[in-house]
Amino acid sequence: MVFDPELAEIRFGCGLAAQLAPPSDVAAMLARLQGPDVAAHTFAIPGLDTGLATAATFAKLRRAWRKSREGEQASLAKQAFRKYRRQHVQQQHLWFRQSLLRQCQTRDGFRERLVLFWADHFTAQGKRAALRPMGAPYVESAIRPHLAGRFEDLLIAAVTSPLMLHYLDQHRSIGPNSRAARRRKGRGGLNENLAREVMELHTLGVDGPYGQQDVRQLAELFTGLNFNAKKGFAFRGGQAEPGSETVLGVTYGADEGKAELGPILQVLRDLAAHPATAAHLARKLAVHFTRDDPDPGLVADLTESYIQSGGDLTRVYETLLQHPASWEPELNNIKPPQDFVASACRGLGIGTGDLADWKAKQLRRVLVAPLGLMGQRWQAAPGPDGWPEEDTAWITPQGLSARLRWAMAAPQKLRKDLPDPLRFAEQSLGQRADARVRFVAGAAETRAEAIGLILASPAFQRR
Repeated sequence: MVFDPELAEIRFGCGLAAQLAPPSDVAAMLARLQGPDVAAHTFAIPGLDTGLATAATFAKLRRAWRKSREGEQASLAKQAFRKYRRQHVQQQHLWFRQSLLRQCQTRDGFRERLVLFWADHFTAQGKRAALRPMGAPYVESAIRPHLAGRFEDLLIAAVTSPLMLHYLDQHRSIGPNSRAARRRKGRGGLNENLAREVMELHTLGVDGPYGQQDVRQLAELFTGLNFNAKKGFAFRGGQAEPGSETVLGVTYGADEGKAELGPILQVLRDLAAHPATAAHLARKLAVHFTRDDPDPGLVADLTESYIQSGGDLTRVYETLLQHPASWEPELNNIKPPQDFVASACRGLGIGTGDLADWKAKQLRRVLVAPLGLMGQRWQAAPGPDGWPEEDTAWITPQGLSARLRWAMAAPQKLRKDLPDPLRFAEQSLGQRADARVRFVAGAAETRAEAIGLILASPAFQRR
């Protein structure tokens, strides 16, 4: 394996930047990942506890408005709710700005890419207006702290997160023979969404060694997982199905009933340790960071590294970064829209000062809305399986047209003093600024046009 600093920043990071030196070797990349999360500290986003508190205020003001009668009291309640609702939506755009600045300014691009990968793997979204902006706080609490640890800890944090429990309707799941079911006289019932997605998407994979009975038993075992706006995660023993459940041949829970979280945590640890989980995650990582049809040897080595280390993610990353197949000089993967926009902003040297005075409306118009036109609305994946990895998902007439329009129009809105096009090409593409890119940089009539064409070039669109 021959380490290429420029390729490391393009394929495994957020893109080349003139003011930020690429990593010197694999050891440096892993050391930064193990070190303090500087970008998160510099560009802060609150955790889910704070996010849930804002959602609770949103819901409280909405209830007050709906319960108020005609007259001055109703008018004031309506104004208070609508003002807070605007602030609630605007906050989501400001969190987007913080996330973008992390990608633009970080010296730890591998961490930011892993955040995107695992946040997508554990997709969770708010389905009600009050919870819709909670994606960023969810990632802050459940994903970022566990990137370099053991997969079982990441799995537990994501699966027990209030946003995941809300997104997959787990908070509504009630054991058929539980105390809650008896009180409700049959109203409500078991929900299998979380159990199915944990097996199919998060651990064993769609072709994993499980059947419908395993899903049903896991769903019964999961009953009791819940949350509230004030305290966040909560385990409610009254909703838990009494007795034991058997998942993949292993029995969990005492016969007298499950009043504790222990059996649930144990089944998640066992699923995390399963060889099928190792193979599923290995292939996903290889596809994400190399190509749609990854090298079989790379997938096999990642699988073995996961199994031998007991799911130590840093060991798996080390195998990925040291494997020859990870360093093919040809750029094989198309950047999804969010990575494309972030790498363009990083190449342009966008920093805090450039976006400091931007209001939510401007952020939405120049950065957030175009992502939707390119096919990737921020934190709005089409389903629990997240965004597609296949290049064909992003190479569509509408998506390519939106990328070209953004590339030609956005740079001059982001920076008043655009850099020299030839220098920009060299700094953002390095050795991959070939003769065609250089010709475009020199032949365009204006700097804005030249930089737009560089951003739209195949050399910049791939990683």
